[in-house]
Amino acid sequence: MLVYILKRVVLMIPTLFGVMVITFTITQFVPGGPVEKMIAQIEGFNKAGGEVRTESSGMYRGDSGLDSEKIDQLKRLYGFDQPPIKRFFAMMRSYVVFDFGTSYYYHQSVFDLVVSRMPVSMSLGLWSFFIVYGVCIPLGIRKAITDGSRFDLVSSSVILVGYAIPGFVLGVLLVVLFGGGSFWSVFPLRGLVSDNFHELSVGMQILDYLWHMVLPVTSGAVGSLAVMTMLTKNSFLEEIRKQYVLTARAKGLSEQQVLYKHVFKNGIIPIITGFPGYFIASFFTGSLLIETIFSLQGMGLLAYESVLNRDYPVVLGTLYFFTIIGLICRLLSDLSYVVVDPRISFESVDA
Repeated sequence: MLVYILKRVVLMIPTLFGVMVITFTITQFVPGGPVEKMIAQIEGFNKAGGEVRTESSGMYRGDSGLDSEKIDQLKRLYGFDQPPIKRFFAMMRSYVVFDFGTSYYYHQSVFDLVVSRMPVSMSLGLWSFFIVYGVCIPLGIRKAITDGSRFDLVSSSVILVGYAIPGFVLGVLLVVLFGGGSFWSVFPLRGLVSDNFHELSVGMQILDYLWHMVLPVTSGAVGSLAVMTMLTKNSFLEEIRKQYVLTARAKGLSEQQVLYKHVFKNGIIPIITGFPGYFIASFFTGSLLIETIFSLQGMGLLAYESVLNRDYPVVLGTLYFFTIIGLICRLLSDLSYVVVDPRISFESVDA
């Protein structure tokens, strides 16, 4: 087992390096980089090529271009005066110690920027995680036991309709219905907490936070309910139809004993093995559309704005960090097979 883990950890290094090489190479060919954006800003041009005035002098400078010396200064400012290969390896040396540099757009440390956006993504991800696993596992087991019944058909219809509705469409619908859009003003629409959050008592702060989470978490979790529920149902249904279940019943065991002493430990394996990766990913993932609809400053919106503004330190820094997280999640998911099913062994792989 230890040899297998070491092999996987060693293989993470070239995988991570390859991801960073490909992404860094792509950024070199994308037009409108930070130097070009700063030149256009100084020269007084907006994105559409229209006439604007600089904030410093208030004068129109559309006819005045920058000389080569000024352009070279801007390149040195952003580090683009060095060859791409040299810049890449300098970047990777910093990333090894998790120094992601400073954002071009936000003008603050990338690490601090990610930490400031993390509470939103963690709130959305963790609550969605608990709801999905808390609802889907018992619902999926019940559907497997009552396969073909009216309950099974009705519940399948409901969750499939929820799956067919995109999260952002459901979010807009919830805003219209319960956010004061056209009908009832029941739930708040902006941020994680109210403006007077610090003036509230501890109990009211908890209620205020939970009240703010209802609509965005509902919008994000509904789509995942169908996938996890059907996965649970199919896994348990496959086990129920196996020969050992018929044998257990023939021995006189009750349905509860058959289900929880035999079927459960085998049927739950596909669901539990995805638990570590899903749980860790819930801390860092973000949904751009959900965050935009509900005015939440999370990781999804940060990623979108960084790409749009060519904020390469944020794009590459967060990609490096989340790639490591993704590789670790994959390793934990594989190891969880051994934990929940002793029949699986990596000794043959180690050999």
